[in-house]
Amino acid sequence: MIKTIIFDFGDVFINLDKVGALEQALLNFKLENIPEDMVHINSLYEMGLIDNSEFLEFYETSFPEITKDKIIEIWNSILKDFPHHRLEFLKSLSESKKYKLILLSNTNDLHIEFVKSYVPFFKEFESYFDVFYLSHEINLRKPNPDIYEFVLKENNLIASETLFVDDLKENTESAEKLGINTWNIIPGKEDVTTLFETKKELFS
Repeated sequence: MIKTIIFDFGDVFINLDKVGALEQALLNFKLENIPEDMVHINSLYEMGLIDNSEFLEFYETSFPEITKDKIIEIWNSILKDFPHHRLEFLKSLSESKKYKLILLSNTNDLHIEFVKSYVPFFKEFESYFDVFYLSHEINLRKPNPDIYEFVLKENNLIASETLFVDDLKENTESAEKLGINTWNIIPGKEDVTTLFETKKELFS
């Protein structure tokens, strides 16, 4: 029986444009692919191991012809709309009191501040979770196993009684190795609001 549901944020509740954001970055930075040093910096930033100024300094130094505001615009271009029906689903789930609800998101300060500025119901969204974990605040990042171990331990969870919903296969596969039930949701084809129909075998 599932007692706890852990949700990702991006492409589970808020829509992302990963392809478009990558294309915009490559175009503006005049790159054919994302170099390893950039991947490394982005990872450090998502884990909160460098702050906004250090993150932006890397990009400003690497691409001096691009303004700080443009760098931030490119960085935030991945974030799209947050369909209200998903908020209503979460609200109903929270009010049912049947499950402990946890958010577990790989994100960063610039993204969260941007979301807060244009999603008017972000605080309401946050209030429906019992625990709200953002990677840059806990210095851990998916798909590293230690982030799932941290969540299980901190909340005294039993893996077999826990369901994790995420759009990235590498993240759900890592959680599965710890015995956590998963739903690797397919953005554009599946919607989190169909949770109980899609994973009915876990709730029957």
